[in-house]
Amino acid sequence: MAAEKEGTPLFKFPRWRVKGKPITEVIETYHSLGAQLNVLPFCSQFIPMEVIDQPQHGSIIYHPSLLPRHRGASAINWTLIHGDKKGGFTVFWADDGLDTGPILLQRECDVAADETVDSLYNRFLFPEGIKGMVEAVQLIADGKAPIIPQSKEGAPYEGIQRKEIAQIRFDQPAADIHNWIRGHDKVPGAWASVNGQKLTMYGSTMHNTTVPEGQPLEIDNSPQPGIVSKNGLFLYGNDSKALLVKNLQFEDGKMIPASKYFSSAKQSKLELSEEEMALAEAIRVIWKGILSNVSVIEDTTDFFKCGAASMDVVRLIEEVKQHVREVRLQNEDVYMATTFQEFVQTIIRRQRGEDDEEDLEVDYVSKEVNNMTIRVPHQCFINGKFVDAVDGKTYETVNPTDGSVLCRVSYASAADVDQAVEAAKEAFEEGEWGRMNPRDRGHLLYRLADLMEQHREELATIEALDSGAVYTLALTTHIGMSVQTFRYFAGWCDKIQGLTIPINQARPNRNLTYTRREPIGVCAIVIPWNYPLMMLAWKSAACLAAGNTLVLKPAQVTPLSALKFAELSARAGIPKGVINILPGSGSLVGQRMSEHPDIRKLGFTGSTPIGKQIMKSCALSNLKKVSLELGGKSPLIIFNDCDIDKAVRMGMSAVFFNKGENCIAAGRLFVEESIHDAFVEQVLAEIKKMKIGDPLDRSTDHGPQNHEAHLEKLLEYCEVGVKEGATLVYGGRKVPRQGFFMEPTVLTNVEDHMYVAKEESFGPVMVISKFTDGDVEGVLKRANNTEYGLASGVFTRDIGKAMYVCERLQAGTVFVNTYNKTDVAAPFGGFKQSGFGKDLGEQARQICTHHAFNVMRKTIWHNNVFSLISPIFPCFICSFLFKLLGNIHSLRERSWVLVKLLAQCHDHRPLSPL
Repeated sequence: MAAEKEGTPLFKFPRWRVKGKPITEVIETYHSLGAQLNVLPFCSQFIPMEVIDQPQHGSIIYHPSLLPRHRGASAINWTLIHGDKKGGFTVFWADDGLDTGPILLQRECDVAADETVDSLYNRFLFPEGIKGMVEAVQLIADGKAPIIPQSKEGAPYEGIQRKEIAQIRFDQPAADIHNWIRGHDKVPGAWASVNGQKLTMYGSTMHNTTVPEGQPLEIDNSPQPGIVSKNGLFLYGNDSKALLVKNLQFEDGKMIPASKYFSSAKQSKLELSEEEMALAEAIRVIWKGILSNVSVIEDTTDFFKCGAASMDVVRLIEEVKQHVREVRLQNEDVYMATTFQEFVQTIIRRQRGEDDEEDLEVDYVSKEVNNMTIRVPHQCFINGKFVDAVDGKTYETVNPTDGSVLCRVSYASAADVDQAVEAAKEAFEEGEWGRMNPRDRGHLLYRLADLMEQHREELATIEALDSGAVYTLALTTHIGMSVQTFRYFAGWCDKIQGLTIPINQARPNRNLTYTRREPIGVCAIVIPWNYPLMMLAWKSAACLAAGNTLVLKPAQVTPLSALKFAELSARAGIPKGVINILPGSGSLVGQRMSEHPDIRKLGFTGSTPIGKQIMKSCALSNLKKVSLELGGKSPLIIFNDCDIDKAVRMGMSAVFFNKGENCIAAGRLFVEESIHDAFVEQVLAEIKKMKIGDPLDRSTDHGPQNHEAHLEKLLEYCEVGVKEGATLVYGGRKVPRQGFFMEPTVLTNVEDHMYVAKEESFGPVMVISKFTDGDVEGVLKRANNTEYGLASGVFTRDIGKAMYVCERLQAGTVFVNTYNKTDVAAPFGGFKQSGFGKDLGEQARQICTHHAFNVMRKTIWHNNVFSLISPIFPCFICSFLFKLLGNIHSLRERSWVLVKLLAQCHDHRPLSPL
């Protein structure tokens, strides 16, 4: 398609030669192109030398190893099998040997201990290989390409495509066994003999801690039995060290988690009582009634291979329920047990109670705190399970109140992102979530909100421990608004509607044009650390309500409430793969999310520079949808006719709410000159009444800053302000106690050019500037003189002045005589470099859906109105309209201008001075 679009000749011949001799037609066609250089990915052994040597510059080939270390098609596999610490690729000149030509360039990378073929290829060999080939071609064009003869030493060509040679040898160290398994992962699969059959093993990682308790499994030729635990299958080398295998495959192709080996084996040995045999025969009659084309229903009869369709699945389930009313069955059970024997055994085991839905396995970190026991997961949550990171890495999350370590949390990698996205994509495309009745989806979200409310005290305690949020504030805001958000969007699930659109009919046709709001697919979310659970709710509830699936990265320093949320979502019955939580770094996990080709939308809350990088990566990868809530420097204008007591109280809340770690915090206060001193005096009096201390203490007003690095940044921020000439009238120091506490701070006499006047502190720093009495236009100009536009506020008793200022403040939200008042039904988002896209309200669900247009009777209409009118709008007219319409405040007048302009363009008349 790309070739055709660019006019590039494209030829697809099934082969170059027959019985070793070149095909004349193919060679002649190739020669007619007059190629100057052949650029080949991988193999050249099937291409005749008449082609290899024909171009002026010959042929270059990409090879996925550091030649001559490994040659041949299995080079990547042997890099892992041999446990190489370095890998990479080679671009070399083709000759008549097999990957033996001179080297042009090489690039190398480190190979991690648990690297796989896929991870090595995806993170380095593919992206860097493309860059390397581009560089190689440029070197040739510049006449600078080296020709470095290969050494004759190195590994010979070795294939690993034969299953029989992939058997695991246990008379070697565990690291070598691990390398053998990961090198054979996917194809053909390393195997061992267990109970007389080949058991293929996938997903190997080294295990460096104590092996947990489990059930022993005898493995042929192993120095000691393996251990089947809830984590998987542990194997031992002859050095008594262990490795962990995640998945197993039987000879019939059935794949199971290694932790389920014995339960799976037990299924195949099920013996039936007389009563159960009678039930089996009754079910056989049901199968015969549905599969009328099958003469005899055998144990091995496959329901779908015999022609059954989706309606047959429903019929089978409902007929079986009439015989076994006490057994819970779903359509999915038929898809998972397609043969008659498997289906009968599924029903019998459920009837016996042997196959009840497995409990969610959670390796909790428990703490006695706040007069309760909190239990927090600490692993990644992928596909409905809590699992360690692929590479086993962890990091410490710290309590900002005293600097102590709360626990170690899994540190996700790019490989974990890939697994989570794969699970989310499968859940969206193949799972029940996307196909679920919207009201049923809403019911599950209501259930999740109920569970969050039931656990609100535990969640609020987690927020206090992990983020430093004051417990009483966390109860009402962090948790309370999170619950409200999920309930609000649960109600939207069955109310997401499209439109019918009247169109001009081309007689005699009568066309119906309508739109549908459809889910996007896999959505990625990156949330900040100031409101860990509330930001999760704001970003994810609308996505889930629309039928999307999620991969979410909590802030690295505050992962715990998101992981607790993951547990509650599973207990609420949210299907596997719909919600995936990956704690870790933004540079690794967040970057991989923005680049991942299967993610269709990314929502981010954080700094403006990171937002720009994310937007760039999203555009370059697959043009995924983006919504950004970025930095702010929200102005708060306080006029002298305000209720000053209320202005002081709300102004302090505007700055110090949640320790100043608030995206819409008033970053700069403009106080009218005649009340400036009185305002500052009252603020100082109120600050001195504030109690700074343990966030779990119910009387605390002001808790610790989120983490130590942020505290240091805030102290430096205040120092810069003082150096530039601002007056520090209170605070600016660390509180002399354990933990990351900062004094509430007030800076006055702040001029417009100062750093603190332009940049966000994101902390408890009140920045105050005077403005001349009555100078409304001047203060508006100063307030708008920022690249940010998230929120703003005004205090005045004059409603006319308030409305005037509201219209002219360039911000997504304007508060009048109040501040920090948000509601789940009101859209929230910014202007300018504070981002775009809305959280909350009806607008939030719009950015989580596609607006798909549908037209019956062959007519095609575009979903973008500009694609209809752009042919009659030259760029200069668009520029003219932008300048003209921006000055017309009447909507009717603006509409009239557009109608006149369109009419004149249609008549091809020159523009009149409108």
